[in-house]
Amino acid sequence: MPKYIFVTGGVVSSVGKGIVVSSVGRVLQARGYRVTAIKIDPYLNVDSGTMNPYAHGEVFVTDDGGETDLDIGWYERFLNTTLSRNNNITTGQVYLEVITKERRGDYLGKCVQIVPHITDEIKRRIRLAAEKDNIDVAIVEIGGTAGDIEGQPFLEAARQMRLEEGFENTLFIHVALVPILKATEEFKTKALQHSVNELRRIGIQPDAIVARCEKPIDKATRSKIALFGTLPENAVFCSYDVEYVYEVPLILEEQGMGVFITSRLNLGWKQPKLKEWNEIVSSMKNAKEEVRIAVCGKYTKLIDSYVSVKEALIHAAAYARVRALIDWVDVEGFEADPERVSLLNRYDGVLVPGGFGHRGVEGKINTIRYSRENGIPFLGICFGMQLSVVEYARNVCGLDGANSTEISEDTPHPVVDLLPEQRSLENLGGTMRLGASKVIIKPGTLAYRLYNSEVTYQRHRHRYEVNPAYWDRINRAGIVFSGMSEDGRRVEIIELPSHPYFIATQYHAEFISRPGKPEPAYLGFIRAALMRKRSLETHNKSGYVSLPLG
Repeated sequence: MPKYIFVTGGVVSSVGKGIVVSSVGRVLQARGYRVTAIKIDPYLNVDSGTMNPYAHGEVFVTDDGGETDLDIGWYERFLNTTLSRNNNITTGQVYLEVITKERRGDYLGKCVQIVPHITDEIKRRIRLAAEKDNIDVAIVEIGGTAGDIEGQPFLEAARQMRLEEGFENTLFIHVALVPILKATEEFKTKALQHSVNELRRIGIQPDAIVARCEKPIDKATRSKIALFGTLPENAVFCSYDVEYVYEVPLILEEQGMGVFITSRLNLGWKQPKLKEWNEIVSSMKNAKEEVRIAVCGKYTKLIDSYVSVKEALIHAAAYARVRALIDWVDVEGFEADPERVSLLNRYDGVLVPGGFGHRGVEGKINTIRYSRENGIPFLGICFGMQLSVVEYARNVCGLDGANSTEISEDTPHPVVDLLPEQRSLENLGGTMRLGASKVIIKPGTLAYRLYNSEVTYQRHRHRYEVNPAYWDRINRAGIVFSGMSEDGRRVEIIELPSHPYFIATQYHAEFISRPGKPEPAYLGFIRAALMRKRSLETHNKSGYVSLPLG
């Protein structure tokens, strides 16, 4: 029987519950316990797949094709595990299932209500995700804040599970913001107190509180939170701002979180093993050398839109013993003023991530062309790969007007086209090519050297592909298709042997990157960026002027 930890939030959303969940999981894993994490999103969407990244951040994709909340990505990275679509529960999923059952006649004679029918379905889904992997502890994050109307059924379900599973098998952790008043440098706890009172009003008394703050809270503030939260002081913790979020498990462990949880849940005492995690964090914090990376996209005003890309760069850089300095470059600026693209020459590497739609396309194409022509290490992801093919078709193959049919249905050269199986679809939600697929890598290529294997399993999220009608012409012009789908019908990796490092993938390599285990395409990209930086520094020391390579 698994034990359950419910993590709730107060004061404001996006306060860092996902990192607390991930960190608590890592602290328990360090003691040898089997852990999983579940994210509850109270929105009515069935999943996050149809949302603009500005609405809810990145859409994270699981092996089984689930389009999930970005917190699932944090759980996988911290816990070094593979989760499924079942680990992300939404209001849309719950109500859809209950209404389907009602229409089928499962509730004949009954008035279908929030309690017990909706709450029963919520509990069923939580237990399903918790019990399938024979785990010891399931950590359940309830999205939003205490008091949100959307979240009330989920909080009620959690309250019921305390009764059904027993006090010794359930634990409530409340995460709330503690701001600092700049005028007096005081820690202000009143908002936290109100969110705790809101939880009490619906029948939940937190067993522990995590104060989210810019800096560590002092003893007086900890005592005050304990007093008004009706908790012992050893049940009050602080998650404060750090350079790398991977430090948070170490911070919470130092404050006694692991001892508190294992004691409260009667798990038994075990010596934590955090040496490897300490080494990973140390490699991030103590890197002396730096590489400058430009991530050129169109959702750059919200970095959470590219959170997995950012973390994959951090993992790769730490493994290479360097620090990645990432600039988020809005490609629309390269459309309004194409000459500005020359600013990319100041970077050691350029990455064009995934995306959808017309906006920013020509800016991305200008970015890709400048990187290719000037020898700047380049990595393209998903849409970034497709537009790399478009750019090459236009400017090297001589196919004027080449484009993706996603952007121009009337293009004379549809070098990127809709997947055949997508043509008859009517619904957009959950219908892309999704999840993990086998990729066959061609020996003797850069991709083969990176992966050191003829096979890799990678996660996908796309509707368009490189058009087979143009494969031969593109290959003859110099691009190598170094990775293909298992059936040979789809291009998965392209590379340019004449370039220092030019590789692009149809899959989202960043989704399987882990701290201490970087994804090979990202690691190769960082190493190539480091080589470019060192080469330019050598030229400068020798009296040469720094010029674009190529």
